[in-house]
Amino acid sequence: MGLYPHHHKGGYCCPPGEAIIDPTQYVVKNYYHPQIVPVIHPIQIINKHHCVPIPHHQYTFETKDVFCSANYRGKKGKR
Repeated sequence: MGLYPHHHKGGYCCPPGEAIIDPTQYVVKNYYHPQIVPVIHPIQIINKHHCVPIPHHQYTFETKDVFCSANYRGKKGKR
C-alpha cells in the first residue's frame, strides 16, 4: 500500500495539494523585572537665630572728695 490509501490504477487518487500557509500567529511572553528608580525628597533645614534682650545691670561709681573746714565740726553740736 502506498502513502495514500485510495489509489487508482496503480497511482494515487489525488496528488497532494499546494501548501496553504496561514498568517503567522504570535505568542507574546511578558517578563517583568524590577527597576530601581530613585525618588529624591529634598529637605532644607533652616536654623533661625533670634536675639533675645536680657537685662545686664551695670553700675557706675563716682568718687567725690569733699573737704570740710575745722569749724564744720562745731556746727554739729558743742561738746
